[in-house]
Amino acid sequence: MRRLLVILATLCVLPLAAQNAEDNAQQFQKLAQVFRYLSGLYVDDVDMKPVVEGAITGMLEELDPHSAYIGAEEMKGVQESFDGEFSGIGVEFNVLRDSVIVVNTIAGGPAERVGVRANDRIVRIDTLEAVGMGRADVPKYLRGKRGTKVEIDVVRHGTPGRLHFVIVRDKIPLNTVDAAYLAGDGIGYIKVNRFGRTTMTEFADAYRKLGKPQSLILDLRGNGGGLLEQAVEMAGFFLPRGAAIVSTEGRAVPAMTFRAQSDGTDLKGRLAVLIDEASASASEIVAGAVQDWDRGVVVGRPSFGKGLVQRQIGLPDGSAVRVTVARYHTPSGRVIQRPYEKGKRREYYLDHLRRYDDATRDSLDAGAPAYRTLRTGRTVYGGGGIRPDVLVEADTTGFSDYYAELIRRGIVADFVGDWLDRSRDSLSRRYPTFEAFDAGYTPSDAVLDDLARLGSERGVEFDAAGFAVSESVMRAQLKALAAQRLFGTGAYFQVVNPALSPSYARALAILEAWDEQGAPVLEP
Repeated sequence: MRRLLVILATLCVLPLAAQNAEDNAQQFQKLAQVFRYLSGLYVDDVDMKPVVEGAITGMLEELDPHSAYIGAEEMKGVQESFDGEFSGIGVEFNVLRDSVIVVNTIAGGPAERVGVRANDRIVRIDTLEAVGMGRADVPKYLRGKRGTKVEIDVVRHGTPGRLHFVIVRDKIPLNTVDAAYLAGDGIGYIKVNRFGRTTMTEFADAYRKLGKPQSLILDLRGNGGGLLEQAVEMAGFFLPRGAAIVSTEGRAVPAMTFRAQSDGTDLKGRLAVLIDEASASASEIVAGAVQDWDRGVVVGRPSFGKGLVQRQIGLPDGSAVRVTVARYHTPSGRVIQRPYEKGKRREYYLDHLRRYDDATRDSLDAGAPAYRTLRTGRTVYGGGGIRPDVLVEADTTGFSDYYAELIRRGIVADFVGDWLDRSRDSLSRRYPTFEAFDAGYTPSDAVLDDLARLGSERGVEFDAAGFAVSESVMRAQLKALAAQRLFGTGAYFQVVNPALSPSYARALAILEAWDEQGAPVLEP
């Protein structure tokens, strides 16, 4: 009972002065009474933990779509994601057909140091059989306190029996920069997957290693956000001291404006920011600031439209609630959050999907409030999310129902694992560097035939027309996945971006054609 009261008291942190205090007190008493009745009168013994958690979740679901309850176990993963590191053995893994498969080892990590390799199948962790282990369970046994040991057995293609490894756990970074490479003459590319505590350290390091390029593609596609201060610092990387980056306003918190604290490292370089429908929150703050200050060109598809500020409040058992306390505004005054109705979360997310068909988007644009950018006074639109300066539709011409079915059933992932089991050593000998691989390798017809054959064996009937439509996409995807296994995550993007991403190609063309006055050339 005392625990429930602590939780409820924590949730009631907002001042009651602006509300009917007496009514709030009555509602609080009602909830406490129900708890007492359930624990004291219910016909069976009741585990009140899930009851209380369900009640908290239900309360928050009556509010906006982003206030949420996070259980204690989930909070551990959330914290690791933000902190940017955990203690473990340093492998990326996947679970396919009940097998734990090493996708990659982290360079210099404990697993790599003892000789664990990509495509090894982990069959035992300490005394536990790993075959059949669920994806969510694997980290529980591989992670642990720094300096402790874990023993694993792996099966490796071409090696008889099991290989036994004793690995000492160590700190493992959770990188937020997936890729950084030169996309053209003086044009850098950096992809950021989320905003964690180490993001700007990683970003600045990647920028330096690229030689501080005069042009940059900043890829925020699929980036769902993260820590506000990291987004502010990233926007400030490109803006002068004092430039407003984002402001917040809420009923019970003071209005605040976050500004660049010093002149950015890159104040004059050409900049293109890639966004899509999965770019949200912190990503939208960066894209909105770049757009409002006319600092660069935003390319891609309209962003998600998550502009609500959550305050995370820890609870005594390690769980937490995220309570929305304010809204984000871009420097020109646009509200990032798209409209919603309280208590209608399902409709909110369905509306997100509908926003990307042509008719709906046209109607949204027609009714969107207009704003002016802060340097040139050009028109940008509010109404939720960030609308790109250059809209690039997704290219679906190479996708077919046949290829989609191969992907959905896990056949492509299974095939890549088995294929690289057989081919990894020969590919490594022929192509010792990524540059040699990228220039010299293309999956053969025989490789694609083997993929189709595996699909047939797994119940996906061969579709000649669908195969023909998707043939070029399949080759590019298989090459990219092979590059990932051989050379790391960044290599995947180096292959797939020029082959399959119209937004990337458009941004590259814009940066190459930027006029001498420092303004992007947006016309074909």
